[in-house]
Amino acid sequence: MSVKSSVLRHGRLVAGAALAAAVIAGGTIGVAAAATGDHPAAPVAAAAQPPASEQPPEGARAVVKVDPNPATPGGEVTITGNCGGGKGLKKVIGGYPGHQILKDVKIVDANPEAFKATAKLTTKIGDGVGPVMVDCDGEAGVTLLVTHTPAGG
Repeated sequence: MSVKSSVLRHGRLVAGAALAAAVIAGGTIGVAAAATGDHPAAPVAAAAQPPASEQPPEGARAVVKVDPNPATPGGEVTITGNCGGGKGLKKVIGGYPGHQILKDVKIVDANPEAFKATAKLTTKIGDGVGPVMVDCDGEAGVTLLVTHTPAGG
């Protein structure tokens, strides 16, 4: 396989994963910006619940957050959120088949109102963006995790 076809194939895989993440989230994906040391991020206020007509479809109402985001390959992350009507956290998946980004996933608390899990990022990933998905037994949710390797030096 030539370098060009390899790059094109991987580009299609990333685009497909992003599209799948958008579909799972019901078309609603939030992007968080990282704060630098000189400019701390302002606290985010809790958003009011949108009207039923603006909510994601049933089956895609779980809310998930990964902290820290961006994260460093090999580092630990905490996955939190709520199940949006689901019965409780059953599974956390990071990445896509053949390209998993999370390992050693542990569900600390499966509470549907406020779940918590921990995981480590694999060291075989570099800079980029990948989906982190949760299965809440009736509802699913997805967010994007940014990975950033530290500058060498």
